[in-house]
Amino acid sequence: MKAKKIIISIIVIILIILGLCFINSKFNILDNIFGLGTSEYEEKEEPKLQIVDEESDSRIIAVMINNNHAAWPHAGLQDAFLNYEIIVEGGITRILSLYKDAATEKIGSVRSARHYFLDYAMENDAIYVHHGRSPQALEDIESYNIDNIEGLYDEDGFWRDKTLNKAYEHTSFTNIERINTVIKEKGYRTTTETDLLLNYSAKEVDLSKKENSVKADKVSIEYSSYQTTYYEYDSKNKLYLRSMDDEKHVDAITGEQYTTKNIITYQVKNRTIDSTGRQDLDNVGSGEGYYISNGYAVPITWEKGSRSSQTIYKYMDGTEIEVNDGVTWIQIQPVGKELGIEALEEEYNDTEE
Repeated sequence: MKAKKIIISIIVIILIILGLCFINSKFNILDNIFGLGTSEYEEKEEPKLQIVDEESDSRIIAVMINNNHAAWPHAGLQDAFLNYEIIVEGGITRILSLYKDAATEKIGSVRSARHYFLDYAMENDAIYVHHGRSPQALEDIESYNIDNIEGLYDEDGFWRDKTLNKAYEHTSFTNIERINTVIKEKGYRTTTETDLLLNYSAKEVDLSKKENSVKADKVSIEYSSYQTTYYEYDSKNKLYLRSMDDEKHVDAITGEQYTTKNIITYQVKNRTIDSTGRQDLDNVGSGEGYYISNGYAVPITWEKGSRSSQTIYKYMDGTEIEVNDGVTWIQIQPVGKELGIEALEEEYNDTEE
């Protein structure tokens, strides 16, 4: 009888310990009772994406940014999670800056629409903000029924900064509060079911281990004799410092140089389509380019099936790329212009003919 009681007692003790182990996985009770380290029982939390809230269904706002040198410096681009830089007439580029759940107080200067920038508003299901438009852009805004805010008519959404010693066309600015006021006035949809364009990874993506990766400490992207964009890698902060035509690209409000975590660059053909020099792009189709992050560049492919469909970026093995958590600049460069990817001791140059 005594042996039987001992056996029962042992079983009870074992059951109690097993029960405590189960409860501990939820509440860490064994830590408190026995002083055991939590690392043996706690699951590590997955890192959370910082650049955007993946659970938010807020619609993206895309603002057309003036990049004429006479308009520098810009304001508010530090809050854009994604930016496109593309050629326009005269060898100048313009920038399409995308905002999601932001509260930026000054953005600009804002400039007029060009029709192929609409493709990148559409692929992000974004409300397109601009001041003026080309005839081609006006036609496409109407035919594609694009939700847009136009500085020529939607005066509540913009103001002229008269304190600037600049030509009138370089003084149009907006902010998120004013944009949201116009969105409400127009009754535009404010939520989206469209997935984010890029696959973000909260865990660090190490490009150095990818096939055909090259060191990328300095990057130069030529658009024309007027405009070349530069990036220099800051290994301490794991970010690229952005410059244009040998000038640091700084914010007018903060005075700080703009940085980016990711650069996607590729080339497409462009051509002049009217007497004012406006351009058209062969941006529907496919081709090759580079994804650059954390000091390395890897070759990728891009594919865009239609003007409104999302561009898909893949590694050369056919798997879709993951991009690091942070700001991204997509540099769509004219064919035949120089792309320089430079390491500390050597340089890799690629020119697509």
